[in-house]
Amino acid sequence: MSQVASDLAGNGILKKSIWFIAYARISGAATRIQSGEYLISEGTTPRTLLRQLIEGRVLLHQFTMIEGQRFSEMLVKLRAHPAIHPSIYSNENIMEEIGKPKLHWEGQFLPDTYSFPRGTSDLQILAWSHQALEEQLDKMWETRASGLILKTPQEALTLGSIIEKETAMADERARISGVFHRRLELGMRLQSDPTVIYGIGESFDGNIRRSDLSRDTPYNTYTRDGLPPTPIGLVGQASLGAALNPSTGPELYFVATGLSDGSHHFSVTLEEHNQAVSEYLERLAKD
Repeated sequence: MSQVASDLAGNGILKKSIWFIAYARISGAATRIQSGEYLISEGTTPRTLLRQLIEGRVLLHQFTMIEGQRFSEMLVKLRAHPAIHPSIYSNENIMEEIGKPKLHWEGQFLPDTYSFPRGTSDLQILAWSHQALEEQLDKMWETRASGLILKTPQEALTLGSIIEKETAMADERARISGVFHRRLELGMRLQSDPTVIYGIGESFDGNIRRSDLSRDTPYNTYTRDGLPPTPIGLVGQASLGAALNPSTGPELYFVATGLSDGSHHFSVTLEEHNQAVSEYLERLAKD
């Protein structure tokens, strides 16, 4: 208590530390102050300050996980946060430490902003985030449309991650989900570029080529049927909701329009789709 009071006085927060110490000891608070990093507002009285120290109302820092991020990208930023205590665990060990050794790490954390005191470990943040995802996933699974081809919440999470990467437009998510659902029901391959890019990994240079579409990986939905084996990034609530509640209709194809709004052209037939692809390529050539 004496050291704390001395430090506070030295920083100009207390005028007379002896009275602060005396009050703390008389009130029985001297042995109940909690360690941590505190933000002390200007004008805080000694009594209010003591209450803050007793209650442990420490300064909270924040970290935001972003929709669409890969786990590797998020983890690098998390461990670089100045208030985080980073671990040296591998991806596999992280999942073991949070109690899910058989679950692949990709997409298993809820995009959100997390508040925490200095010195919190990256594992603690990840454990909080994974628990939050499981709670949201279970809750939203109960609101899914009837008759879905998706059989498990994890399949919904995987499809949601693809939708997340395919579009940033709120009014397109359910339509894209509808296309993918109909393709799965008809036995058509998803043919999603983001899954191909994920399968390429760190060697992806920003350009997807025809050779990439034919190069087989577990995530290449041009060469393999069904969903990829895991999600391909963090899934936001809107994309997960779209995966569980696809729009109805006959559309089986979509392609970017090339417009600045990031919109897509949806088609029912392959002929219409090929025409839309040609128009997209023409627009790119002009740009």
